[in-house]
Amino acid sequence: MPQHTAVVVEDDPDIAELLQIALEAVGVTSERATTGAEAVELVRRLDPDLVTLDLTLPDMDGTEVCRRLRGFTDCYVVMITGRTEEVDRLVGLEIGADDYLAKPFSPRELGARAAALLRRPRAGVAPAGPAATAAPPAPVAEPVEAGGFRYDPVTGTGVLGGTAVALTPGEADLLATLAARPGHAWSRADLVREVYDGEFIESDYLIDVQVAGLRRKLRRAGAGTGWISTVEGSLYAFTPPTAG
Repeated sequence: MPQHTAVVVEDDPDIAELLQIALEAVGVTSERATTGAEAVELVRRLDPDLVTLDLTLPDMDGTEVCRRLRGFTDCYVVMITGRTEEVDRLVGLEIGADDYLAKPFSPRELGARAAALLRRPRAGVAPAGPAATAAPPAPVAEPVEAGGFRYDPVTGTGVLGGTAVALTPGEADLLATLAARPGHAWSRADLVREVYDGEFIESDYLIDVQVAGLRRKLRRAGAGTGWISTVEGSLYAFTPPTAG
């Protein structure tokens, strides 16, 4: 198997070392950046598979770094921060982050989430610069289809109810899982097992974050509301709106 690479964006040396050790444990080599500007330049040069991104950096907010990265790379981005407010989690995912961990975090969970993300093929956005011409073409990932929902991993766009919606691969996997069994009430734990293939995920709150992000994206894209319902306060179900 090819060696996966990562850039760890963290200005605290102790936390950075912990992140690098956790990634090394799942076969991911990494280099470190301590500022947002350094991170953008390093990611552009190395074209890594994964970036762990601290939200609080000396020169710019991590959300701004993520926006800049999404302009030229489709690498996985895992936000890591001490902020616990839900709005920070949703903003991070909405601008293109694929996952989110709040400090203090378990190194084992970071490793498990990184491994789960890296099993999924990316859209294949070509990086800018000379490396783009030297890199071999990436394998083309198959579209995901379930319950009238279709996701194209090449464009990163899903189509639901005739409306195109830009999704991350994690969001697409979650929506496809829900759509494959319309009306079925899923617990968070069952969704974690299904979407993350049984990998260790310390908190199933990740499902709440992704559902909230999906609902917001569907609403903003004009797909309407009601696609993902909350059942009995703690379960989620795919419930296509009724016509008329």
